[in-house]
Amino acid sequence: MSQISLLHRISRIVSSELSIDEMLGEIVGLTVQVTNCDACLVYLIERETNEIVLRASQVPHQSDLGNIRLKVGEGVTGWVVEHHSAVALSSNARADSRFKLFQALVEDTYEAFLSVPLVSGGDVIGVINVHHRDPHEHTADEISLLTFVGEQMGGAIRKSFLAEENARLQEETAEMRRQLETRKIVERAKGILQHRHNLTEEDAYLRLRNESRRIRRPMRELAEAIILSEDLSRKSEKS
Repeated sequence: MSQISLLHRISRIVSSELSIDEMLGEIVGLTVQVTNCDACLVYLIERETNEIVLRASQVPHQSDLGNIRLKVGEGVTGWVVEHHSAVALSSNARADSRFKLFQALVEDTYEAFLSVPLVSGGDVIGVINVHHRDPHEHTADEISLLTFVGEQMGGAIRKSFLAEENARLQEETAEMRRQLETRKIVERAKGILQHRHNLTEEDAYLRLRNESRRIRRPMRELAEAIILSEDLSRKSEKS
């Protein structure tokens, strides 16, 4: 794949509305095309822990995604993050003093290993690891193209992160509003029960909670029914 055609494909990906997982899948696909590798792993830096976490792979690793973790500086992957620089090992990659073996990763038994950073705004946000079963001399063009993928796709990943974070914050805000509204409705229903049955605030709440459990309906739904009944009763009295 030429750098021009690669740039066109990346441009289409960047302008899309893909989720992070879909974006990572695109990175794996691009990497396989660029390097003709036997395996590809993509790691992202987890902001909360600053750990480097396995997030995507060509070979299925469903139970390992999110669970295989390294610290910055640990293994070749951690070295790439720490030094913002690619590493190319053409054979016997495990013999490298920086290499960290994970028993769960069959890729770690392969001969050749190429690791490049995912970069956004000058910051390393992850790593793309490429494995070949047999010894493989990584050409300058191959390393250059994969580095290009890492530089271009890093910005797309960060954009996707920001979009998902924004969606999460909006949902949290909406949930807080729902909870506040529910609290107001329950408080009003409690007041109605207190007035109707001469109950304390605590007894009114317990009656609401116990009835909600008995009929297996949300407390808000029961409170709304009590409020509606009260409003209808008042309208009837006025007429």
